[in-house]
Amino acid sequence: MSEHTLIPLLGEPPQERRDAARNREALLVATKELIDHCGIEAVTMDAVAAKAGVGKGTVFRRFGSREGLMAALLNFSETEWQASVISGPPPLGPGAPPMDRLLAFGRSRLESTLLHSELIRAAGAAGTRSIAAYSFTAMHVRYLLEELGVTGDLPLLAAALLAPMEVPILHQQVLEDGFPVDRVYDGWVDLVRRVVGQS
Repeated sequence: MSEHTLIPLLGEPPQERRDAARNREALLVATKELIDHCGIEAVTMDAVAAKAGVGKGTVFRRFGSREGLMAALLNFSETEWQASVISGPPPLGPGAPPMDRLLAFGRSRLESTLLHSELIRAAGAAGTRSIAAYSFTAMHVRYLLEELGVTGDLPLLAAALLAPMEVPILHQQVLEDGFPVDRVYDGWVDLVRRVVGQS
């Protein structure tokens, strides 16, 4: 398998007029600023419209619902993260040995999931991280496992490595059980080394 390209995330229009793209970006920036300054619970369609200087109807027409807005913001951040995996600096991006890339991927994905956990939950059923984004991460992990010479059922092995990075598991371990993030990551590295066959 060769190095991959960005996978379009569901809910994203294939092409937009320039003015529509500008409006969309302005609404997403306004939403992100509200989250950064006031928390995700403060984000309403009214608040986003006011922050962006548009009518509330514009926000509803563009995103359909609050969940749709959250999903669009999640897609936006996910696309940026994918770009860092595909063309960013090593070790997350190309140019590092596959084991270094896999370990960097795990750390980055863990931190990204924790950072966006409230957003992922707020996106609800409209969220696409579990669909298109999972396809990207699964493909990337399978690619790196192949590069490492791992044999066996690679799709299932990749799924086993991705499962600990999902919101419900990280929420339980970090927020409920109080595990330090480094402990969670170290446990994941141990799992990777067992799958790859390195001690």
